[in-house]
Amino acid sequence: MPAFNLGESIPPHTEHAVSVSLPTWRANVGYEEGEDWVVGSMTTGYPRFFIHRSIQAFARDILEKNGRKGQVAFLFPTRQVAARCVSFVKLRAPPTIVSSLEVLHLVLDAANPQSKALRGLCPSISAVICSPEGFSFLKQYWQHTGDGVSSRRAEFCHGLFKDGLLRVDEMPKTTAAPMSPKPCRGPKRYQRGGSLDAGKPSTASPTPTPVPDREETSRFLEERFGRNLDVSFVEPAKSAIKRRIAGALTSDRELTASPVPEKEMESNTRGVVNLREDDIYLFPAGMNAIYNAHRALLGARGSLKSVNFGFPYVDTLKILEKFGPGCVFYGNASEADLDDLEARLKAGERFLGLFCEFPGNPLLTCPNLARIREMADMYDFAVVVDETIGTFANINVLPFADIVVSSLTKIFSGDCNVMGGSAIFNPNSRYYSALKDFARTGYEDTYWPEDVMFMERNSRDFASRIDRINANAEAICDVFRENKLIKTVFYPRDNESSANYEACKVPGGGYGGLISVVFHRKEQAVAFYDAVDTAKGPSLGTNFTLTSPYVLLAHYQELEWASQFGVDPDLIRISVGLEDTADIVKVFQTALDVAEHGSQ
Repeated sequence: MPAFNLGESIPPHTEHAVSVSLPTWRANVGYEEGEDWVVGSMTTGYPRFFIHRSIQAFARDILEKNGRKGQVAFLFPTRQVAARCVSFVKLRAPPTIVSSLEVLHLVLDAANPQSKALRGLCPSISAVICSPEGFSFLKQYWQHTGDGVSSRRAEFCHGLFKDGLLRVDEMPKTTAAPMSPKPCRGPKRYQRGGSLDAGKPSTASPTPTPVPDREETSRFLEERFGRNLDVSFVEPAKSAIKRRIAGALTSDRELTASPVPEKEMESNTRGVVNLREDDIYLFPAGMNAIYNAHRALLGARGSLKSVNFGFPYVDTLKILEKFGPGCVFYGNASEADLDDLEARLKAGERFLGLFCEFPGNPLLTCPNLARIREMADMYDFAVVVDETIGTFANINVLPFADIVVSSLTKIFSGDCNVMGGSAIFNPNSRYYSALKDFARTGYEDTYWPEDVMFMERNSRDFASRIDRINANAEAICDVFRENKLIKTVFYPRDNESSANYEACKVPGGGYGGLISVVFHRKEQAVAFYDAVDTAKGPSLGTNFTLTSPYVLLAHYQELEWASQFGVDPDLIRISVGLEDTADIVKVFQTALDVAEHGSQ
């Protein structure tokens, strides 16, 4: 992939891209410092950090028609989500900001005949509005939880709003998050069995709602909005995604694009029996899966502190710290850390759950899941494992976990143009029944149909892509290990915790596509980064190789804190793609040569 200009979307010319080009070390620093020459040139960014232009435009129009000068608005998909945001701000903001909070709900105008064809999509928006001083509090909730609207939902609903098909709902404003209603699922005759809301009590009106004709719906969407979005395909697409995930857990068949039959999924999985499609939950973002896993445990087990085990992705720790009673943090994921945790437990401390990544980001350390499982069983706490970096196709951590979460945005999609997340409830967990009880009322399906369709399409070749990426990453890792400029290479195959990875690696699996490296000197790292001819920006798991000075982007305001856990501020993270192996090895060798001669 050729070099990109500063601020250009990655992939190029992609309206809903989830990465942005920061092609030089200086540009990354400028982004973190908020310098206009960087921020002003950005056409997009990672969605939880950079509010997409389509979302900004919709928010401006809502305020122009329904707000007051100077107000800010953050857009969420439902009333329940907006109410949680309001509750979060009320707990943290000063009274002057709290008193400025308003919530505006936009719903389909039932009086408009054209709205009939849109009911299957359930296009709704809830805007949380406040004074400009409240921006940072709203942004915290947006970033940490992944609960904000997707850019595709905003773009679609903005069109409805401009055409008068979305109106302000005059119902009384909610002040707390109620239990979620049954998600909208589209025309009833296209619903499938085994879905997530099976068995939920109905909250529908006794008067039946007219079901829009399938052809009428598709024709209307195509003619009015330029989209061939058949809502009857959305539930089958969700089912295909879930079965594709389950296929990676199946022991005696190759992972394929084909969905796994329900009967086979229930009876034959690696180390886990009775796994069903409705044990897999989909979310609009990976971080939203983590946030809702934590919500589910709080709902199922009560208010207890959690444990964050291992150096985490930044927002995982923030979720555990800010939502609920807090957490205990172990940043090294070492046996010594487990010894200390065990001593606490023996002394009588009790925890809600232990959250960890496998492998961790960016050091790719793998905690001892077998020991953690033994401790969890003995001292009654849940285990939540984020397997995003290892991926379903390489590792199976479900036998050790009560909940497995993943960012489908990454390698499961690969195309870097859609967000998504998943959570799997282990049917053999002691908390399974309590978690399912919570999910029947506490889970709300907010995954926008267009995003679902893109995720389903992108993930069809997931298995074949993983094999190529595994091979490329091992080859690139070997190049780094043999180069004298490199001080440390972090890779699951070679780390001190490699035995823990091997314990979870599936037959035929590899070590994933993520590598982190530290140079002996900062100027070498800078020269290498500026020279390497790959896409350069945030995110990982893309079908093309993506390079990033990750620690600068993720921990710029806390570099000293991160360094005490062995996270070097000048670390460079490489997410390896599908390029020809010889070609991509040459790209990195050339950049290393430039770094060697340019930094002398």
